[in-house]
Amino acid sequence: MSFVLVEKADRIAWVTLNRPEKLNALNNEVLKELEQVFADLEHDAEVGVVVLTGSGEKAFVAGADIAELKTLDTAGARVQALRGQAVFQRIESMPKPVLAAVNGFALGGGCELALACHIRIASENARFGLPEVSLGIIPGYGGTQRLSRLVGKGVALDLILSGEMTPAVDALRMGLVSRVVPQADLRATTEKLARTILSRGPLALRSALAAVNEGIEMPQEQGLQYEAALFGLLAASQDMQEGMAAFLEKRQANFKGL
Repeated sequence: MSFVLVEKADRIAWVTLNRPEKLNALNNEVLKELEQVFADLEHDAEVGVVVLTGSGEKAFVAGADIAELKTLDTAGARVQALRGQAVFQRIESMPKPVLAAVNGFALGGGCELALACHIRIASENARFGLPEVSLGIIPGYGGTQRLSRLVGKGVALDLILSGEMTPAVDALRMGLVSRVVPQADLRATTEKLARTILSRGPLALRSALAAVNEGIEMPQEQGLQYEAALFGLLAASQDMQEGMAAFLEKRQANFKGL
């Protein structure tokens, strides 16, 4: 049985974590499948946007598999953290936009997985949290780093040190997610956004992701120089000529990724 399902339609790949009886909890087999799926999708010319979600309506991913984590010693725990971080880094560094459709609990490793995606859309019943301190550990798949960069140090420490769950409406307020919609509208809303993104220039999308993801790790002046360099490269593309011609001619652009 596969724990990661992939459905491709009209240049959107829907990636579904499929362990509903365990609330889609992450174990090593799930991480292995997830890594392979994203490696394949990165080079799939028929896919322009990836949507990541969980099966069922209760959970996106309710966390890591605690029974598996409980067996780890110091060396094993460090290796496990680095393994999870590597998989999530692959997702974050994807040159194609990755949207998380968060349909319920996104706790522990599930919250960290959502944080690795480029955009997060939550259903009204979504709940976010990093409860690791209640288990005597800390987030190990990038949560301490990505959350603080996303919502700020103070808010991140509030969530991490309390281990409390945050409802979707509060996650929206603090900037953890960008949209909150009724559960019944989650797929349609996410698909609409994915299609909007797909209508944009693919080279521009790739460059925008690089400018934000890589630039945020640089001093601002260096980030500005990097942005300018990418801007210059795009000016030599056929896509830029097509995009501007379409704007002036009041028509839909027909981007080729060239």
